[in-house]
Amino acid sequence: MKKVFLTLSLVAFLATSCGTKKKIAELETKNKEIQDLLNTATVKLNTCLAEKEGMLGQLEFLKKNNSDLINNMGNMTTLTAKGAENVEKALESIKEKDLKITRMQDALTKKDSVTLALVTSLKRTVGMSDPDIEINVEKGVVFISIADKLLFKSGSYVVSDRAKEILGKVAKVVNDKPDFECMVEGHTDNVPFTSNGTLLDNWDLSVKRATSIVRVLAKEHGVNPKRLIAAGRGEFVPLVENTSAESRMTNRRTRIVVLPKIDQFYDMIEKEMKKPSK
Repeated sequence: MKKVFLTLSLVAFLATSCGTKKKIAELETKNKEIQDLLNTATVKLNTCLAEKEGMLGQLEFLKKNNSDLINNMGNMTTLTAKGAENVEKALESIKEKDLKITRMQDALTKKDSVTLALVTSLKRTVGMSDPDIEINVEKGVVFISIADKLLFKSGSYVVSDRAKEILGKVAKVVNDKPDFECMVEGHTDNVPFTSNGTLLDNWDLSVKRATSIVRVLAKEHGVNPKRLIAAGRGEFVPLVENTSAESRMTNRRTRIVVLPKIDQFYDMIEKEMKKPSK
């Protein structure tokens, strides 16, 4: 009986032992699978963490870049507004300068119109039939050149009757133009003047001839002395070389310069410049 019990116990033990090994094997296999899954999950987790770190870096970069762009846009907006304001100011300044230039041109045109009217009046009144009288305009100034043979005898500064007639015609036009002045210039040739105790040289003679004409214009023809200027140029501004009797005769002349009163002219320009912009 005892032998039979032992045999059954051994069989039971062997059966139990085989079942345990199989279970262990199954558990080991399952554990290996789980470990593999864990390893795979760990790799994936580490990869995800690395990708997350990279994405966080990109996110910070994008945030900074976006912030910079926003700031730049703000700066660009400010600069654009500032630039537009500067352009507007520049255009306004140019417009104002153009207006001033236009006003100056208008003033100069007005002056030129007055000068043209003066020349026309002189040519009509004095006449242009005499070749010893020339009327022309240079740089906006009217010149009346009269040969000395019509005005004075050689070496003299006494105005002839024929000259007084011509000067009377000039005075008539000048008196009609109160905004103009007259400068009388005396010119001689280069032949030395022999001193007579009163006049020393050609320069003295040219000045004396100019003052003689000024006196005729003022005393005999009513030109306001404040508008008259007497000047002598001697032989120093010849028209041609003093190489012959004919050329010296050309250089002996008296020139009446009819010019606008400089102060009034500049006042006119300044007045135009000071007008407010429209």
